[in-house]
Amino acid sequence: MNHTSDAAGNGGTFSPEEAAALLDQTTQEARRKFQPSPPWLLASRAVLVLAALGAIWLSVRGQHPYRGPTSRDIPILVGFIVLNFAVTVGVRRRATAGITGISRFSQGEIIALTLSFVVTVVAMAGLGGAGGHLATYPTSVLVIPGLTFAGLMAVRANWPGVAIGCSLLVMGIGGAFAGPAGAWAVAAVGLCVMLLGHAAVNSWQQRGAS
Repeated sequence: MNHTSDAAGNGGTFSPEEAAALLDQTTQEARRKFQPSPPWLLASRAVLVLAALGAIWLSVRGQHPYRGPTSRDIPILVGFIVLNFAVTVGVRRRATAGITGISRFSQGEIIALTLSFVVTVVAMAGLGGAGGHLATYPTSVLVIPGLTFAGLMAVRANWPGVAIGCSLLVMGIGGAFAGPAGAWAVAAVGLCVMLLGHAAVNSWQQRGAS
C-alpha cells in the first residue's frame, strides 16, 4: 500500500488494481471495527431480554417462599437463549467472514471465558448444596464472567468492553440486594439498559466514521 500512497501523494492516479485493494482494505477495517455487534442487533437483544426476564420476574415476584421460575417460565427463558444464540451466531459468521485479528477472541480468551462460567456453575451448585441463598439469585451468574470479561477487555485496551464487563459485575452484585425474585427485575432492566447503551455507542461511532 506504500506504492499506492506515494502515487496519490505525488498527484498520480490510482490504477484499478490499487483502487480495488484500497477499497477492500477500508471495507475490512470498517467491518472489523463495527461488527459483529450492529446497533439493530443490540437493540433487538435489549428488547428480547427485557421481555423474557421481565416475564419471569412477573411470575416469581409473589412467591413466598421463593421457589424459582415455574415450568411455564422455563420455555420462555430457553426460547430467548436459543433465539439470541442463533441470531448472534448468524450475524457474526457473516460479519467476520474472511476477517482475522483483534475482532475475534483468541483461543486463550475463549478458554478464560468458558472457565469463568464453569467456575460460576460449580460455585452456585456448591452454595446451593450447602444451603446458600445466593445460589438462587439469577444475577449471581454474572459476577465471575463479568469480572473476567472486564479483565480481558482491559488487556486489549477496549474500554467500552471494560464498561460492559463492569456493568455485568455491578448487576450481579446489585441483584443480591434485591432478593431472589427481585434479581430477575435487576437483570431484565440492567441488561436492557446495557445493550441499548452499547447500541447507541456503536451507532454514534458509525456516524462519526461516515
